[in-house]
Amino acid sequence: MQAKYRNTVEFQVSGDYALFSDPVTRVGGEKFSYQIPTYEAIKGILQSIYWKPTIIWRIDELRVMNPIQTETKAIRPIAYNGGNDLSYYTYLKDVRYQVRAHFVWNENRPELEGDRDENKHHNIAKRMIQRGGRRDIFLGTRECQGYVEPCVFGEGEGYYDTPSREVAFGFMYHGITYADEAVLEEDRGKMTVRFWRPVMKNGYVTFLAPEECSDKRMIHEMGIKAFPDKKFSGLQEFSEEGDEE
Repeated sequence: MQAKYRNTVEFQVSGDYALFSDPVTRVGGEKFSYQIPTYEAIKGILQSIYWKPTIIWRIDELRVMNPIQTETKAIRPIAYNGGNDLSYYTYLKDVRYQVRAHFVWNENRPELEGDRDENKHHNIAKRMIQRGGRRDIFLGTRECQGYVEPCVFGEGEGYYDTPSREVAFGFMYHGITYADEAVLEEDRGKMTVRFWRPVMKNGYVTFLAPEECSDKRMIHEMGIKAFPDKKFSGLQEFSEEGDEE
């Protein structure tokens, strides 16, 4: 396992079904889930737990707790052309994962420098994990509801704990780098899709950081979305539950 960062968070996410499909193939009628969650999917779960434009979540490790198994269902998608065709979606079934992540400051937003209070954001994130997240949790797609709870990463028995058990998943979608989260100069002002080749060792998957993915494709140029200064510049805003916004 990787060394923990000072602002590390750890949680377990589970659900009856999950669909972590390649967004490139989503435009077709059939959908087939990857065997493990993508970096982007786990990042999306964390953003549903707690998100601010001041921070960027970095996913460090994933632990697969349950056996990887799939189930195919016949789905009748919403048809805008009046059709009534069935599509076959292949879901992961009975999933449970442990996640370890941390956050870094979004250096592309210097106007939010006054909101860079590490203890504040870390404490709120941990409270939101205890409460199951601020928004609904989805496992790759909206019809797959997920549930979040605190855990100690690495504790408990996992299905793939057998020593020297290694699984390679081949060429796989990692995530999207948006202009407002770009680290490398070559990615600034663009939307870029990233790919990698993950390997699971004894149930653990260690993620590459977005800037470490060498295989990527530029989708199109894009700007950085602006937020009203009054919404994020101060540290005096509180939610109804007493947590700082």
